[in-house]
Amino acid sequence: MKTFLIVLLALIGAVVVVHLLPLALAPVIVILGLLLLIGGLLAGGVATIVAAVLAVLVSLLAGGLALVVVLAPIWIPVLAIVGLIALIKRLSAKSA
Repeated sequence: MKTFLIVLLALIGAVVVVHLLPLALAPVIVILGLLLLIGGLLAGGVATIVAAVLAVLVSLLAGGLALVVVLAPIWIPVLAIVGLIALIKRLSAKSA
């Protein structure tokens, strides 16, 4: 029973970390995109084109990250339930 509680606590902690990770990474991605854009504008020429491409990629990544954050209330509980079911099935298979 003690092992089950430890695993359950670790699972809850992992869910909280995964839920908060996109929120922690969003400012970093925005700042990185801005720095890439400024650096490209200062370098000029080909660097501007490369920076524009990277800025588009960063913005797509930020959009994907925003989508993950918006859908987190749906997929995190589903992930937790699936993990809990897998854990219970594994524990019941060991004892049987």
